[in-house]
Amino acid sequence: MNKRILLASASPRRAEILTKMGFREFDIIPAEIDESIIACAPDEYVLSLAKQKAMHVAKSYEGIIIAADTIVALGNEILGKPKDEFDAKNMLEKLSGKKHSVFTGICVIDTMTSKTICDYEKTNVYFKELSDNEINDYIKTGEPMDKAGAYGIQGSACIFVTRIDGCYYNVMGLPAAKLYSILKTIE
Repeated sequence: MNKRILLASASPRRAEILTKMGFREFDIIPAEIDESIIACAPDEYVLSLAKQKAMHVAKSYEGIIIAADTIVALGNEILGKPKDEFDAKNMLEKLSGKKHSVFTGICVIDTMTSKTICDYEKTNVYFKELSDNEINDYIKTGEPMDKAGAYGIQGSACIFVTRIDGCYYNVMGLPAAKLYSILKTIE
């Protein structure tokens, strides 16, 4: 791809995934938008936020804008990033022993052509039963505090996951295969 790539995210995991996809040069331009959880379906929520992020960056920069938003959903309850340790503990207790879904909305805008493609990915994740000690020890690591659903599959919470149905990279925050397909369409 010969156009400038801009990642509308401060997430180190998204930058890592872009690098794994073969992108050696891209700019990181975090989009400052209101991410308050609104009452809607999880897929609608992540699509809306991804589009808002992409459009926010597209106002000031030229190139291929890649924006994403990831949430964890337990049924229709959206679990974003925990506010504090108590909130993280509450989320992990809810996820314990259950299947939940991770949704990532992606929006790609080519500012030169105004072509915009938005889509989402859903992955089902299954957690084992978690003891209070396991939850408390995990929270002490600080790892849950900046992650939707209060866990990162790529970190020490990997021991909580018994299986997934869908894209692993989606659970990390950027579904690589879906993004690749979108970028091929944008070219």
